[in-house]
Amino acid sequence: MSPFMKQVEEAGIEAIRKRRNPSVLKSSDYFTITEPLRLHFGNIIHSDPKYIAVIPSAAYGLQNAVSNLPIDTGSYALSVTGEFPSDLYTIQKWCNKHSKKLNIISPPQEFEDRGKKWNANIIEAINDDTAVVIMSTIHWQDGTQFDLKAIGQKCKEHQAILIVDGTQSVGVLPIDVHECQIDALICAGYKWLLGPYSLGLAYYSDFFDTGIPMEESWMNKINAQNFAQLTADDEYAIGAQRYNMGESSQFIQAPMLAQSLRQIVEWNPVHIQEYCRQLMQPLIPVIKSKGLWIEDESYRTNHLFGILDPEQNNSEQIFEGFQKNKIFTSLRGRVVRISCYLYNTEQDIEILCKTISNL
Repeated sequence: MSPFMKQVEEAGIEAIRKRRNPSVLKSSDYFTITEPLRLHFGNIIHSDPKYIAVIPSAAYGLQNAVSNLPIDTGSYALSVTGEFPSDLYTIQKWCNKHSKKLNIISPPQEFEDRGKKWNANIIEAINDDTAVVIMSTIHWQDGTQFDLKAIGQKCKEHQAILIVDGTQSVGVLPIDVHECQIDALICAGYKWLLGPYSLGLAYYSDFFDTGIPMEESWMNKINAQNFAQLTADDEYAIGAQRYNMGESSQFIQAPMLAQSLRQIVEWNPVHIQEYCRQLMQPLIPVIKSKGLWIEDESYRTNHLFGILDPEQNNSEQIFEGFQKNKIFTSLRGRVVRISCYLYNTEQDIEILCKTISNL
């Protein structure tokens, strides 16, 4: 979970003050309040705003996509070992319901060229029997970067749907949904989008334009903005608006997320990622000098990556060593996950380097 920027906190406080008196709200406010979310998120992922939906969680957004998968193509779904649980639970349930198999692609046991070989194995496994590929932009435990452009191309060659969980990198790592030929991109807002908990955003390509949403909110219908003449019209609003969560006009959280997205667009994920790369450069040789494994540069992100000792099962001791020095990392399986952002400084990395050197 990311910390709030001051302007995000201030946007939340101001929104609470406004919410104190609902009589000032106009009917149009219920709809215009989410427009900046779609606009800025669309800029970040290179999408038309009409294909962006407001969601409460990544699991919700994934369910919207998976529930609308065709069931008459392909005999199996494909994912990767250690994929985030919500992603696996969602696709496993779909597989069970429709008598499909779930093919899990594991990383190589050897650590040399691990990311390269893992990506190659994923791409090789996509064929005419693949109904859907569901995976994250990067591995949430160790930051292994997946070649979504090549994976998306292979999916299209075999008419497989590509559903991507972008929670671990969208906002800090550049992504283009069209270049990668992604059919659905789901993002929780509380991590690298720097927003509040319980609000996220999802991209649904035109493949999902005729799908059935998880809930039939009146706000997602074509005539919903006319409060005086609400009818039981069954026609949905354009694009992905049918997939908006009920009560999507979050009068407190939406201004907060809009503020964080606006700032991310201004900073640009390209520049954020480059800052993280330069910041972490002195750390890499220190990690390697201690015999610890870190993914190759070509297949790891700079804002999030994992380290481990391939010879010993001592990740817990490494993690505890960081804690003693007030270095906040995460223990994920065998991996100690390290993250950084624009608020981190060279002094932070110096302390981290010293701590690793003394392990």
